[in-house]
Amino acid sequence: MRQPKGLFSNIDWPLLIGVLTLMGIGILTVYSVSYNPEHPSLFDTSQKYGKQVLWIGLSLFLGFLILLIEAGMYRKFAEYIYIVTLVLLVIVLFMPPVHGARAWLGIGGLGIQPAEFAKISTALMLAKWVDNTNIKLQNIRTISETLGIILLPCILVALQPDAGTLLVFTSFFFVLYREGISFDPLVFSILRYFPRVKLKTTWLGTHFVPFFFFLVILAFLSLFLSGSTYSPFGIQLSGPLFLILLITLIGLLFLGFISLFGYPRNKTKNLVVLLSSYVFSIFLISSITFFFNHLAAPHQKNRIELVLGLKEDPNGADYNRNRAMAAVGSGKFFGKGYRKASVSSMRTNHVPESETDFIFCPFAEEWGFVGNLFLIALYLFVLFRIFSIAERQRSVFFRVYAYSVGMVLFYHFAINIGMNIGLAPVIGIPLPFLSYGGSSMMAFTIMLFVLLKLDSQRRDVLR
Repeated sequence: MRQPKGLFSNIDWPLLIGVLTLMGIGILTVYSVSYNPEHPSLFDTSQKYGKQVLWIGLSLFLGFLILLIEAGMYRKFAEYIYIVTLVLLVIVLFMPPVHGARAWLGIGGLGIQPAEFAKISTALMLAKWVDNTNIKLQNIRTISETLGIILLPCILVALQPDAGTLLVFTSFFFVLYREGISFDPLVFSILRYFPRVKLKTTWLGTHFVPFFFFLVILAFLSLFLSGSTYSPFGIQLSGPLFLILLITLIGLLFLGFISLFGYPRNKTKNLVVLLSSYVFSIFLISSITFFFNHLAAPHQKNRIELVLGLKEDPNGADYNRNRAMAAVGSGKFFGKGYRKASVSSMRTNHVPESETDFIFCPFAEEWGFVGNLFLIALYLFVLFRIFSIAERQRSVFFRVYAYSVGMVLFYHFAINIGMNIGLAPVIGIPLPFLSYGGSSMMAFTIMLFVLLKLDSQRRDVLR
């Protein structure tokens, strides 16, 4: 007779212990940075550290409830969870703005960010959709509907506006490539009008890495040249137009090379690829330039220009990033010791939001380079466990969800630390399990415990 399974049977304990360790480091850091000698108790809910303990306790309780629910229920109700979060994202657009964004939904004296929970619902919905879709028979309709699942919450988040969360949603595109969805039907659908062209639909999939870096470089150049002017041949051109001119000249060079030296049987195919790449490059440059000059908020433009080195304002718009780097650097090799941070302490207020978006600063100042290595290694261990869990899944639904969780956490980890050390613009994105805040703590915890539950029942799923 088969013995009944316990609640914590088959739980990935290394992952759970790693996450609990991050929570412990987080609460100790929040306690240190916001310590009030008049309220020394860690459990004093009138202080931020007391509230953070409360949020962690509530999050772990929700995680315990998640383990009580059968794994199949998350797949069954994925659409309903997704629809509910979309409705919340619409409702929040009518709420009063907080710090310039309509991202908070007030409940009494508290507030939650629906966008944080939309990451979970999007991961579940995407996992179910891919599981129900025969990816070997990709077509424009299938790819468009798959993109729609990601783009719909993206649009609602962009309307708040919340650039940080919007950026995190792009992590789901990498998950789709793992499942073999390359978006080729959308990119090369125009080729059906060229009967002589036989271009394999896996072209973009097999060339994704160089294509991705091409996009990144082109986007970087578009932003970097947006405020510049050049005078080639005596004609004054803006930076983006100058970049388009360069791409045109390079395109003409390749056109001549293909015409003179290309194989006749591949000539039409290569010309179509060249033309498609040229048109797409012009579209990308024009879109980024238009967004940067006309749609981006002034503070967003300032942050981008500061990161690119186009302007300097250490005591103004670049104050947060400047002081954050100073706090990290002041920790030196071994740090100043626990509760001895001076630059990033809330008492000195040199680093605004040091308990939320810049939580890495007080930790780095207190524990130094050695502590930073330990924290980064711990995050990499958690990510390694998540991706290992993803690869051992028998169900497509389980695997896609696991990869979604891993990519969302990786984005948060990389971008948050990047903006703390000056490698990324300040876009307001929390460090998972460390930053102060109820919505992010609950969302990350729910996301991880759903993953733990799905993984614990992987043996019950047939290949």
